Amino acid sequence: MAVPQRLILASGSRYRHDLLARLKIPFEVMVSDADETARPNEDARALTERLAIAKAEAVRPRAADALIIGSDQVAEYDGEIVGKPGGFDEAARQLRRISGKTARLYTGLALLNARTGRIQSEVALFEVTFRRLGEEHITRYLQKERPFDCAGSVKSEGLGIALLERFQGDDPNTLIGLPLIRLVRMLEAEGFEVL
Repeated sequence: MAVPQRLILASGSRYRHDLLARLKIPFEVMVSDADETARPNEDARALTERLAIAKAEAVRPRAADALIIGSDQVAEYDGEIVGKPGGFDEAARQLRRISGKTARLYTGLALLNARTGRIQSEVALFEVTFRRLGEEHITRYLQKERPFDCAGSVKSEGLGIALLERFQGDDPNTLIGLPLIRLVRMLEAEGFEVL
């Protein structure tokens, strides 16, 4: 396969790195320093798309010849954006709140062709319905999995699957943080053939 450009993942997320590695294509990682602060009255869909683009654009000065992938994910519970908990207490609070309910996970994806300036972007939605969670289940899950760097405190590729009743979406990779089906289409639109 002739690779027309370098491929850069503008993320320090080990989850996104592992997902992109599944495509068995060469890529580099450059951590983005984009400001991830939500704007006043910004909804989850708009926030994730804006941040995905901002992350790709933040890396562009260091990779002017590359295709740059930006991605971001937020959870939404009852219309409120819920981010990464950062620690045990906030994670427990998030899980108590969503117990027995459905959360929406929005994953923004952007592909920036740094040579041409063309940006493709999309937002993938994944709905996740949680089982009713007792305090002991929440505590044991958080002690074992420690998902403090995961939007909404759920690490579905690990023990977090035990918290879920069902989920619905187009691409299961979206749940983890990088919608690979959409990414493959975007790469092909730039002449980068994955197969």
